[in-house]
Amino acid sequence: MAATQEPGRRSSATTKGRKRRFDYPRSGKGPIRRWLPSWRVVLGAVVTGVAIVVGVFAAAYLTTDIPEPGDFAQAQGTHVYFADDETEMGSFAEYNREIIDPSTLPAHVGNAVVASEDRRFYENVGIDPIAIGRALVNNLRGNPTQGGSTLTQQYVERYYIGTTTSYVGKFREAILALKIDRELSKDEILGDYLNTIYFGRNAYGIETAAQAYFDKPAAELTLSESALLAGVIPAPSAWDPAIDPERAEERWARTLQFMVRDGWITQEEADAQTFPETVEHVRSDTYAGPDGYLLDMARRELVDKAGLTDEEIDTLGLRVTTTIDPQAQEAAVEVVDALPEDRPAGNRVALVSIDPASGQIVALYGGPDFVSQPRNAATQDVAQAGSTFKPFTLVAALEDGIPLSKTYPSYTPMEIEGFERPVNNYDAFNRGYIDLVTATEQSVNTTYAQLNMDVGPERSVEAAVAAGLPKDTAGLEPVPSNVLGPASPHPIDVARAYATFAAQGVRHNPYIVAEVTDADGNVIYAGHSNGTEVFEPDVMAEATYAMTSVINEGTGVRANDLGRPAAGKTGTSNEGRSAWFAGYTPQLTTVVAMYQVGEDGTEESLTPFGEYASITGSTYPTTMWRDFMSTVLEGEPVEEFPERPAPPVPTYVPPPPAPEPEFEPAPEETEAPTTEEPAEEPTTEEPEPEPEPTTEEPVPEPTTQQPEPTPTPTRTPPPQDGDGDAGGQAGRPGSDQGGQRPPSG
Repeated sequence: MAATQEPGRRSSATTKGRKRRFDYPRSGKGPIRRWLPSWRVVLGAVVTGVAIVVGVFAAAYLTTDIPEPGDFAQAQGTHVYFADDETEMGSFAEYNREIIDPSTLPAHVGNAVVASEDRRFYENVGIDPIAIGRALVNNLRGNPTQGGSTLTQQYVERYYIGTTTSYVGKFREAILALKIDRELSKDEILGDYLNTIYFGRNAYGIETAAQAYFDKPAAELTLSESALLAGVIPAPSAWDPAIDPERAEERWARTLQFMVRDGWITQEEADAQTFPETVEHVRSDTYAGPDGYLLDMARRELVDKAGLTDEEIDTLGLRVTTTIDPQAQEAAVEVVDALPEDRPAGNRVALVSIDPASGQIVALYGGPDFVSQPRNAATQDVAQAGSTFKPFTLVAALEDGIPLSKTYPSYTPMEIEGFERPVNNYDAFNRGYIDLVTATEQSVNTTYAQLNMDVGPERSVEAAVAAGLPKDTAGLEPVPSNVLGPASPHPIDVARAYATFAAQGVRHNPYIVAEVTDADGNVIYAGHSNGTEVFEPDVMAEATYAMTSVINEGTGVRANDLGRPAAGKTGTSNEGRSAWFAGYTPQLTTVVAMYQVGEDGTEESLTPFGEYASITGSTYPTTMWRDFMSTVLEGEPVEEFPERPAPPVPTYVPPPPAPEPEFEPAPEETEAPTTEEPAEEPTTEEPEPEPEPTTEEPVPEPTTQQPEPTPTPTRTPPPQDGDGDAGGQAGRPGSDQGGQRPPSG
């Protein structure tokens, strides 16, 4: 009878005849071995793991594309040059880098880097398993961390993906290194690496490193210098010879020995090298010194007119050529530096020189140091124009048909309709009836006040705006006293206006950027100013003729030895708070302004210094203008102003002799009579009806006896040490909108 089998239980025959699909723990083994995997299992696991890794690696390799170079790799500084396109003014850079053609480098530059950073660079495939394994063992032992990256991996990190420390990032770095090694030549990789790597001293790339360490281009680096630069790459900020000379020399010697080891040089060549001397590392500010004002202006113009962003300026490697003549700029700085040593600390000077034919700024002095005094005296500060405003009224009169031969009485003080108080002449001298040439020559306030009432104060404002003063100039109002210069323009605005006179009525807007080229040499911007004719040439010829008398015989006589035709006008504001000379030759216009700022940033009267008992437009501003123009125009052809048109036949009866004043002229005083107290701040509010003149300047302390006032019409005084004008209310250094200057320091 057959044995009965229990349900659900396999027979032993069935069990023995079939093997278990997964024999683990292993049957038939001891208590320990049964838990150990067989060699077949181990081999299978290894093969499977390798297959997975290879598959993942292959998939990553096939799906990874070489990206565009990162912003860091491509970034290079913008260099700014003077008008000669050779003398560098400064640079703008997020990264101080200048990319060069690696083929211009001596072979030992690249060889030194390869020997120091990756001796198997020319043999490996972009990664070096031996170096990676060595670094892994070193790190596991607790020694100082090593990366094991090849030069190609470093290049990938800096040129494409940026610094990375994660395992995923390092994996992607290795993939890119393999791929780039197949697609680029070793020389291309090395060249890009040399243009990208950081060498310390804020120098990115071999070219700026050579300049920073040895003050020479990279093409002139010696073997010894190349070994030093290659040696500091891993830690340039710590191994700079200026910081750790012993460590720097150790790294230098190491690089030379590695070059011997790898066959780049012989032992004799290595032994012949001496440790190179580096230049002092000076952390210079981009905007330091007088040139900082020019760089700031150029940068603003690149944004406002060329349409570039700050990021583009700092990273695109542009070449900017300015309109600034290097010799003229040097002359501008020299005439300011030549002022007497007792010049007050708060004394400020602005100088602007413009080519009237184009509007190009030839030279500009905005201050001694943009870093410590960042307000540009020429473009941001303002000062009351004083009698430099009178030519605008003269031009308006000429346009309206009033000839230069028109005469007016000139006694002082004088009651004039529209002025609430009597108008005074600076020198308190009565010249009788004088024509407009003499009135301009001697800057006679009373005559010009009458002329302004004849043409209308509105016309004077119109002429000033047409010439180049902005409509929103502080204090530029259609009031009777505007002829005496209470308006407070920027010096560059006055320079633009007088350049319009020099260009015979054609107005140009000043600009400082001549041309911008990109890293490939393509011109992407060219500065220009389309001239606008605003005055008739005949009017300009007449006005210029009157202003030549200022230099020939009048208040600007200190500029008479320029040795060529020149025209201009002095200007001094009330209480001596500003002093000007604005003048021009046919080919160059220059304006010099001087004012004074107190410790709290408010305006002050100009403190006398040097040889003068009072500072007026005819003193330092005129002599500075003369000295600057003499230097800049030396060797230039002498050009003549256009001839005057034929004077019109008089249609009026000559006036009778000047009447005696109805009251005695003010006696000579040590303190000059003044008119209305100057306002605390220029304002553009509507003035009250018939305001009094606010521009009379106190008579400076005389050095000789003052002449008695006389109505005799034929007597003409010699040019005074003073300006000869009362000028406007004090010049106020202020904001771009003409407001009060904020306290400085």
